[in-house]
Amino acid sequence: MDQIPDVSITCSEVRIQVPWGHISGRWYGDQNERPIIALHGWQDNCGTFAKLAPLIAPYRSLLCIDLPGHGHSSHLPPGILYHNTEYVRVILRLMQIYKWKKVSLMGHSMGGSIAFHFAALYPNRVDMVISLDIIKNVYWPTDVVPTLLAHVTEKAIIDNERLLNNSDASEPPSYTFKECEQLLYEGSQKSVDLENCKYILERNITKSELYPDKYYFSRDGRVKYLSEFNPNTGMALEMAKRICQKAIPYLVIKGGESTNVSAKTTELDEYMSKNNHCFESYMYPKGTHHLHLNNAKPVAQIIIGFLQKHDNEASKVIKSKL
Repeated sequence: MDQIPDVSITCSEVRIQVPWGHISGRWYGDQNERPIIALHGWQDNCGTFAKLAPLIAPYRSLLCIDLPGHGHSSHLPPGILYHNTEYVRVILRLMQIYKWKKVSLMGHSMGGSIAFHFAALYPNRVDMVISLDIIKNVYWPTDVVPTLLAHVTEKAIIDNERLLNNSDASEPPSYTFKECEQLLYEGSQKSVDLENCKYILERNITKSELYPDKYYFSRDGRVKYLSEFNPNTGMALEMAKRICQKAIPYLVIKGGESTNVSAKTTELDEYMSKNNHCFESYMYPKGTHHLHLNNAKPVAQIIIGFLQKHDNEASKVIKSKL
């Protein structure tokens, strides 16, 4: 029988109360120190950091969370539209709960875009950003945006009505674990190596009560139609200016084989590079969009080097290990 692997050995599960339920996650390393908050990509979960986080935790602890609607975190109430500004507010909620005056952020894909938005809105509250295969999501062409927003808004209403329809109480389609692996592998455009799909699936699927040895995808289907605050180039540059003026240490690591459109170098990359002396950008030649999961060791080495330069506490630990 296919089994979900146990990948929680090197960390502690956390459950943080919020008004609509809870935010789940994994805390790697010392829970007495302020961690790096790690934000996953769209439709993934904190399992995306299962191989990277243990490598970084000896130098700096990490709190890897499942964003609302993903992983083991609560879904937003029926009738609510998922929006990426709510994910920005999640960071504010964590700061309030833990009484942190500043945060360190790490994000992959959508998570990296959220980190950019937060750093631009609250530059005085961020001491560093680590972004994986993205700076921010690409802006859709202006002639496409109205049609896209109309589709997303209407589809979200349909999905919410489905949630409220008690007569439709059957389980979603179920699959064997190997079929789930294949679906994730193909769905990621083969970005997640097949042998690494298990780390994301562990928090993305639930065992079927109807069919033995099968699972169904349990993330909130409404996140597929997430609405976005996604500034165009002009506004993105204004937001980047706020980050650069504070010289926030900012690391971007991209995959040389990534097919994700948001990973392409843009005017924003060039602006950040020219105007922030603490901005660093690396290209890992063999990396796909999920390079942090497939190539955890070389990515961790780059991040640890960045911490050595810009994180006082991590620097002390790194030097002690040299």
